[in-house]
Amino acid sequence: MAFLVDETYLPATLTVPPMTDEEFAEFVAEHPDLWFEMTAEGELLIMPPNHSTTGAQNGELSGQLRDWARRDQRGIVGDSSTGFVLPNGARRSPDASWTRKADIRNLPERSQNGYWHLSPAFAIELRSHSDRLRILRAKMREYIENGTELGWLIDPESQTVEIYRPNREPEMVVGAERIEGEGPVEGFVLELRTVWDPLAD
Repeated sequence: MAFLVDETYLPATLTVPPMTDEEFAEFVAEHPDLWFEMTAEGELLIMPPNHSTTGAQNGELSGQLRDWARRDQRGIVGDSSTGFVLPNGARRSPDASWTRKADIRNLPERSQNGYWHLSPAFAIELRSHSDRLRILRAKMREYIENGTELGWLIDPESQTVEIYRPNREPEMVVGAERIEGEGPVEGFVLELRTVWDPLAD
């Protein structure tokens, strides 16, 4: 399914027929310069590559989480290229995520070696300049509704972190230097100084 979209019009949404995991993977491979997600309603979301600063901030998030996970050893960290098929059918790729190894081992072998058909226990979304807060907040609620136990929506521009938990209203933290994990990632501490400013010494 080849197509051309001028970057001026990204992010964009298209309606496409249902896809199997294999078809979606093949489609994504045909367009390596773009990022894709799919809603539960079958809308294909097309996003441009991250700006360099956003990419550096994403690297900070994933790197700090990965360092902690290696010490903790209970779960696996995914970066923004890690795809999940949520229970509602949506295909999502959080900017950073942590998933229990036990949950992955319980999946059918086909899913273990492809897209994991589950919602990660912990998900982080990082707002870039082109992201709309309304859409990101809807994604965070979707993660929680599909089994994610803790979610952070991080906005470097306003230096805020919105914390999402099941059966609770989001909590907003403003101007923090660090934020501490809880629930599935208790013990993880994200230092925010280099997320707010990747050029900080």
